[in-house]
Amino acid sequence: QVQFAESGGGLVQPGGSLTLSCSVSGFFISNYHVSWYRQPPGQGREWIAHHFSHNGATAYLDSVKGRFTISRDNAKNMIFLQMNDLKPEDTAIYYCNRSPLVPSWGQGTRVTVSS
Repeated sequence: QVQFAESGGGLVQPGGSLTLSCSVSGFFISNYHVSWYRQPPGQGREWIAHHFSHNGATAYLDSVKGRFTISRDNAKNMIFLQMNDLKPEDTAIYYCNRSPLVPSWGQGTRVTVSS
């Protein structure tokens, strides 16, 4: 059974940093591209970052490019998102998943950026 367990969210002031973690079970992430998504309050879920399995290349939503970094630890079967210079518009519930998407999303981890 595929499961994602996101953690590391919290309340942070604008300009602050957080590192999110995603523990994966049910498959080996080394065999898949992986991504982070987020769902701001009252909005739909959006893709924000992608990590390619075959060459380690990354891709980002323009609004987070240069501030967020996606990475993985295949040995621990975990995915990470380092978030720097956080802005109020980054407030959202953050989720991880793979490509192709698995319909069983995790609970997500809530990030609130506010002074």
